[in-house]
Amino acid sequence: MERNISVTENGHLLLGGMDAVSLAKQFHTPLYVLEEDKVRSAMAAYRSSMNAYYDGKGLVCYASKALCCKELCRIAAQEEIGLDVVSLGELYTAASVDFPMERVCLHGNNKSLEELSYALDQKVGYIVVDGLTELETLSRLAKEKQVTASVLLRIKPGVDAHTHDFIRTGQIDSKFGFALETGEAMEGVLTALKTENILLKGLHCHIGSQILETEPFVHAAKIMMEFIRDIRDKTGVEMQVLDLGGGFGIRYTDEDDPVPYVEYLKDVSGEIKELCHQYHLTLPSVIIEPGRSIVGEAGTTLYTIGCFKEIPNIRTYLAVDGGMGDNPRYALYGSKYDMLLANRAAEAPSKTYTVAGKCCESGDLLGENIPLPEAKVGDILAVLSTGAYNYSMASHYNRNPIPPTVMVKDGTARVIIKGESLEDLLRNDV
Repeated sequence: MERNISVTENGHLLLGGMDAVSLAKQFHTPLYVLEEDKVRSAMAAYRSSMNAYYDGKGLVCYASKALCCKELCRIAAQEEIGLDVVSLGELYTAASVDFPMERVCLHGNNKSLEELSYALDQKVGYIVVDGLTELETLSRLAKEKQVTASVLLRIKPGVDAHTHDFIRTGQIDSKFGFALETGEAMEGVLTALKTENILLKGLHCHIGSQILETEPFVHAAKIMMEFIRDIRDKTGVEMQVLDLGGGFGIRYTDEDDPVPYVEYLKDVSGEIKELCHQYHLTLPSVIIEPGRSIVGEAGTTLYTIGCFKEIPNIRTYLAVDGGMGDNPRYALYGSKYDMLLANRAAEAPSKTYTVAGKCCESGDLLGENIPLPEAKVGDILAVLSTGAYNYSMASHYNRNPIPPTVMVKDGTARVIIKGESLEDLLRNDV
């Protein structure tokens, strides 16, 4: 099934009612473009599905690691969802726009003293504890500040999410969380329940990313509910919160067939409700943490084609003015993307190209065997579904500035993250 691409009368790609070629001329390339309506629509869909299938007894938290900036935090606040943050920088960004801290979950497998202290000062809703050492540290800090920290324990449910090894997180061999199979998770619960200045509110799990089916989530929910039952039976304490993480997949290419947002909660909520009835448990409040599925397909990156290099009977390289510095995912994971020529978006493909970046690295590629019309120097290449883990993973490799991000809506564009100047690259040099 082909994408539903909007094209102008002269064959240019339309993004949020804006001509992509005009955007490239106005803001230069490389350029990250984010469509506001798609972002808000995804947030609203998750929020509505929580209300429809879970009686509103839960919270949708945008996983800001996918793309964190002030404007997205503002939009999340306006759409009445929460935030999942994993660093002092992400938490500080949220605080800078007065985001409601009671709707914030702080994650991380090695939180610093500064991060934990700041989270307590900001009164975040939940701190997701990753290990016993962190629990001890958090207890000490909370006692010094004379506060009680509301925590969730991160549990490894042992679910294989059938995704790339680098983004699988729910199996026993992971740097994250407490393992169920070894008894470590129950030990963590028992310790947390008797630790000073700690209020154990519930459990968290996250099984991986870019998951395109509901079955792994339903299976994870079943395992976690069984553990909640076991905790109740052993301690008499019922967990009030179940955070099932994120990892919901999106469409990068025509090979991907993601499940509609509402289907995740429909299936998972049915499983949780049935098990609560079966185990005589009170229905816990549920948290989900979509990130990629909120901003991924809302994003497009624009590049200008600079040169070609044809190697007879092997491949033709097409080089653009960006690369692994602004999108490292192909170099890291071999992640595939759909691409098109923004200035000739209605033309059918006639050749295949290997799209190369400008970095001094043989692995600096954005894709191989990419079908495009016969491209020319100066054409504008649009790489689709780049809203997640592109800007957020960008680097200064070869001392290239990080491009700007513009938000488009109803035919207007505004800068939400400024592009870096050459002087910005020198700012911290001494």
